Amino acid sequence: MLGHGCIPNTSRARPHLESDASRRRLLLRTDDAGPARTYPRGVNTWDRLLAWEERHRFLVDLVGALALMLVVAPATTLLSQSTVYDAQRVSGWLGVLLIAPLAWRRVAPTASCAAVYTVALIQMLFITPVALPADLVVLIALYSVTVHGPRWAHRVAIGGALVGAIVLMAASRPLADPVATLAIGAFTMTLSLAVWSFGLARRSRRETIEALVDRAQRLETERDQQARLATAAERARIAREMHDIVAHSLTVMIAQADGGRYAADADPPAATRALSTIAETGRAALTDMRRLLGVLRDDPASQRDDRPVLGTTAPQPAADDLESLVEQVRASGVQVSMVRMGTPRALPPGVGLTVYRIAQEALTNVLKHAGPEPVATVMVQWRPDGITLEITDDGRGASADSDGLGQGLRGMAERATMFGGSVTAGPRPGGGFRVRAVIPTPGQNHDPQETP
Repeated sequence: MLGHGCIPNTSRARPHLESDASRRRLLLRTDDAGPARTYPRGVNTWDRLLAWEERHRFLVDLVGALALMLVVAPATTLLSQSTVYDAQRVSGWLGVLLIAPLAWRRVAPTASCAAVYTVALIQMLFITPVALPADLVVLIALYSVTVHGPRWAHRVAIGGALVGAIVLMAASRPLADPVATLAIGAFTMTLSLAVWSFGLARRSRRETIEALVDRAQRLETERDQQARLATAAERARIAREMHDIVAHSLTVMIAQADGGRYAADADPPAATRALSTIAETGRAALTDMRRLLGVLRDDPASQRDDRPVLGTTAPQPAADDLESLVEQVRASGVQVSMVRMGTPRALPPGVGLTVYRIAQEALTNVLKHAGPEPVATVMVQWRPDGITLEITDDGRGASADSDGLGQGLRGMAERATMFGGSVTAGPRPGGGFRVRAVIPTPGQNHDPQETP
């Protein structure tokens, strides 16, 4: 709020407030087609490498698949069982067909896993049931679809792996004794379940980090929105204060200056009093302006020396200052009377300031629009559930001239609405103008629409 200085620009201080994990994930979520990327302070080369790798998944996986193919395909050819099939023609192609889909293991994990599973099934059923080095790619495909694929895909994949282990046992039965066949099936199932479990753990960690990053981004967005709303509300409040101070003071000074000019020849003492009133009003307005703008200044020297900033320690006006306000307006030549009803009591600073500003704006409008020699009345009624303020005059009323540019009535309504109250303003029957504000007392039952 205003008492704590201006709202800072939080976007400048974000990078160094993020944790390493969230910063890393934020870097990984960037798009390939985005603008040139800048990294927050504290991001090392490894973080940049991970960010680049995440943005170029297909290229990295393609290079890895080609490298794996150069190693595994020759090994599959050398270790193949040539007595069962033509090793020179088939084993190399099996290695290529099993490894090639890994280039899409993160870009299209479901399709990649399905392709690897299909080639492995064809091998077991139609070529050879003997496990080849390239068959280990099935576990890589299972891990990839578990971490990067949809939930249904990794559930189907582990089911397919277990079924494949059973098919492998059935296909290996003619070539091995029952104990060896059971051992092969148990080992294959155990290995598949272990890889699947590790993939689930990695997937859970990935989803947790993404959820935390998403939550941090939403909180950051909400914080920025709240900062913008607070800034807009503070600007509106400052605008209302400036309007009340400047409009009222200038109106009084203009009225006194006009009166002093006409009275200079006929009544020099009256002109002297008018000039004194102008000087006093100007000093009071300058003091209020310094107090209002002083809190917007950021004086590091004063804060460092624990010295108060000038113009920030004066109290804000309240309902108790209505008498001095009426006296000030009365000195301008307007016949103003004040009526108090009920038992006065202490009001919160915000409510008291609102009552004072509404009365100030209403009396300013009397000076500006009511015409010559108006008679005004300020009535303050203390009720059990709130306070009622009414300012009436017998001036021009509906025939008063206005340029339509003023913000006074709108500002009064906004001030009362902040505390659950209401303001009604309009011409009086028979002439004149009336402003009525009903402001509830906090913590008590009230009816803002009460009528007299």
